[in-house]
Amino acid sequence: MAEQKRLFLLDAYALIFRGYYAFIKNPRINSKGLDTSAILGFTNSLLDVIKRERPDHLAVCFDKGGSKDRVEIFKEYKANRDATPEGIKLAVPYIYQILEAMNIPAVVKEGFEADDIIGTLAKKAEKEGYKTFMVTPDKDFAQLVSENIFMYRPVFGGGYETWGVEEIKAKFEIEDPLQVIDFLGMKGDASDNIPGLPGVGDKTAKKLLAQYGSMENLLANTHELKGKMKEKIEANAELGLLSKKLATILLDVPVEFDAKSFELTAPDSEKVGAIFQDLEFKRLIDNFNKTFAVKPPEGATPEPTTSTPKPAANPTAEAGAGQFSLFGGDEPSAPVATLNYGRETATSVPHFYQNVSGDLGLKLFIKQLMSKTSVCFDTETTGLNPLKAELVGIAFSWEAHKGFYIPFPESFEEAQELIELFRPFFEATHIEKIGQNLKYDLKVLHKYKIEVKGPLFDTMIAHYLINADMRHNMEVLAETYLNYTPISITDLIGKKGKNQLSMRDVSLEKLTEYAVEDADITYQLASHFKKELTDADTLKLFNEIEIPLVKVLASMELEGIKLDTDFLNSLSEDLNNDIERLQTEIFEAAGETFNIASPKQLGVILFEKMKLVDKPKKTKTGQYSTAEDVLSYLAKDHDIIQKVLDYRGLAKLKSTYVDALPEQVLDLTGHIHTEYMQTVASTGRLSSTNPNLQNIPIRTERGRQVRKAFIPRNEDYILLAADYSQIELRVIAAMSEEETMMEAFKNGEDIHASTASKVFNVPLEEVTREQRGNAKTVNFGIIYGVSAFGLSNQTDLSRTEAKELIETYYETYPKLRKYMSSQVDFARDHGYVTTVSNRRRYLKDINSRNAIVRGAAERNAVNAPIQGSAADVIKIAMINIYNKLEAGGFKTKMLLQVHDELVFDVYKPELETMKVLIKEEMENAYTLSVPLDVEMDMGVNWLEAH
Repeated sequence: MAEQKRLFLLDAYALIFRGYYAFIKNPRINSKGLDTSAILGFTNSLLDVIKRERPDHLAVCFDKGGSKDRVEIFKEYKANRDATPEGIKLAVPYIYQILEAMNIPAVVKEGFEADDIIGTLAKKAEKEGYKTFMVTPDKDFAQLVSENIFMYRPVFGGGYETWGVEEIKAKFEIEDPLQVIDFLGMKGDASDNIPGLPGVGDKTAKKLLAQYGSMENLLANTHELKGKMKEKIEANAELGLLSKKLATILLDVPVEFDAKSFELTAPDSEKVGAIFQDLEFKRLIDNFNKTFAVKPPEGATPEPTTSTPKPAANPTAEAGAGQFSLFGGDEPSAPVATLNYGRETATSVPHFYQNVSGDLGLKLFIKQLMSKTSVCFDTETTGLNPLKAELVGIAFSWEAHKGFYIPFPESFEEAQELIELFRPFFEATHIEKIGQNLKYDLKVLHKYKIEVKGPLFDTMIAHYLINADMRHNMEVLAETYLNYTPISITDLIGKKGKNQLSMRDVSLEKLTEYAVEDADITYQLASHFKKELTDADTLKLFNEIEIPLVKVLASMELEGIKLDTDFLNSLSEDLNNDIERLQTEIFEAAGETFNIASPKQLGVILFEKMKLVDKPKKTKTGQYSTAEDVLSYLAKDHDIIQKVLDYRGLAKLKSTYVDALPEQVLDLTGHIHTEYMQTVASTGRLSSTNPNLQNIPIRTERGRQVRKAFIPRNEDYILLAADYSQIELRVIAAMSEEETMMEAFKNGEDIHASTASKVFNVPLEEVTREQRGNAKTVNFGIIYGVSAFGLSNQTDLSRTEAKELIETYYETYPKLRKYMSSQVDFARDHGYVTTVSNRRRYLKDINSRNAIVRGAAERNAVNAPIQGSAADVIKIAMINIYNKLEAGGFKTKMLLQVHDELVFDVYKPELETMKVLIKEEMENAYTLSVPLDVEMDMGVNWLEAH
């Protein structure tokens, strides 16, 4: 049997930075004044790997442009990083030249990090029978380790260590390398500015993983936690899931593992030698020759030369399939080697893209447009904020590889005149309008008083229903489903920053190619997705819930909600006073002033000067740990620590909400305009961003006060909040057909008191507060698979008593247990579970051999249909209420959706009508075998109405 071939993938920048800082105390500067530390350090590492391991295949992977996807979902991602040292910027072009001369491929993909490229290549190579070694000091790569994928880590002082599955399990104290993602998501990553869960460090993350196995399972079982840890994790659940997503290395980067291209072959020693001589690398020439056992190039001399190698020039033609090409420029970091693996592009696919202008041309075009039954359109605008952006042009396509672009004048008045020509198209009810993220286009067109009517097809939402866990941006969809790489926006207007161009600055020819390509691709994707939606039986969900919701959300986002900035300014002053008072009390207790926000200074005060703990926990850097979990554990015994925690909480509240929200008020409206995302949460729930209004603090008095800042538009209006009561319990009662629980809801009983009466076998009127509390814990916990251990931790019950209570609970509600088992069995057989509206949640780990991973999937099999059904119900209610408000010509507007709550700006003369309408529509949104119940309240601010 042939020996298994080995692939080595080098994390370029990690090794470049490591090499640079290895010489930081004694930089290598050549006679021309060039700092060659990074070049020398990286090249030494490269040669060392080759010399030690003699790999069959090798490639070096680079970042380019940062992680587009991560920044899209978290703009602060890596925002805390210092500027790249000049010595590294100058080094990179030389490193590309060295790799080219050594015939070593440099793999790069715009918008992706090296982690993602390495992850994708490693997994693809594994499928082809290779052993892959990831050469990097970055522990994040541990999540990729498998039986045939290893970390090959440089060790301080020289040498390498190999981490396989067992090493990863031991070092992270986990059962599966995949749990490294959960570990990083929980504790966060300061270097990448991944926030993690507040108060969770290494030790706590390992403890939580040992108990729950994953981030999702932890969040599903927060009722088992206690005290401030419970409060913090519950309050930051979305932040935890976001952190896990940020920490997850992508495995679907559009690159391919090409064994022939990656094969380690003989270098061009003459070229390498010339570069090394110019850089004055005398010893490195010897090292290179020993590594490859070659003689120095003829005529070579170790004496310095006066020439300096320049970055490679831009190529005049695109690299062909499987070929290498160097892209260069004036910027030192510009030259990169890239592999084009045969995906189609605009230059390789015949197409007809044309711009249209002039009275006759527009007249003929619109006549043709109106004869179609399905058309894709895509707006090009001056910015990403649809409330501020203006039209630059609109692209149309109704046939694959064909399309048209209509440029719009810069004058708003002239643009308004032009868009009027297209009003018949946009308002035509017989023409289906296709788009990618249509909500954006609807909001842009609203500025021009254009309402889009007729059937809609949004490819982003369609793909979300097809595969909720995958990314849904057009580039990924094009490369995945069409094997096509679209023109990059950065090729058109450059990278983000002060030098980025506006779409108005792009030539008409280039803009036509770019815009029409988008419309063309989206039109083609729609054809693919319509079939997949039909095959998965989710077309009804798409057409009757998700697509109608697009207009509802667009309306809510356009309306926004008024913010009382004066109140927030006043609250900010109050918080300042509170913070200053706490600061004074902390200084008095400590006996000196210091920077409370500095973990190092705080640790010295608490654990050296005050000696509050005999053996204080330390971080890896040797300083005392003042992490949230460490301080929370000690707070009950030490008043100063509680004050420090209070100080931190108020400081965060002030910076994150009180001071930040006024900055997000739109000058044009005086309102805050959050954006609701339909394609993020795999359960089907909506998420809110810019700002996130679903995460406004509610557990603390000061946190609740933030909601007081959200007010009606004027004195003629009042805020009304309508909240579904215990909707998830009602859903599970109906889905399980558990008669005893259903009867309690039908009779309008207090479900927790009713449950307590039955499980403790006492009359309803004799149920104690403690018994009701325990029953409530079980009622909500059972949905998430509460254990006897978890229940005992949340109550005063012993583990034995908790176990007996759970058993009694299931005896009381036998169909509940049967339903839960049937959901798991269905998931095992089909790979997914469904909601009442046939929304699918795919569970790839349901048959995993890892008990922890499988257990989490099993709990999701029970929980996802419940959460997802609740999400479906409130979405239906939103659509129905919106339609009634529109049809009735009411002035009342729906403003916010927060979990199971809807917030309305009610015109006071319509109040009594609205109370009836909203309650009726919400309670009758979906017919379950138990009644839905809605609680309503009103007020002059959101807190009063909540």
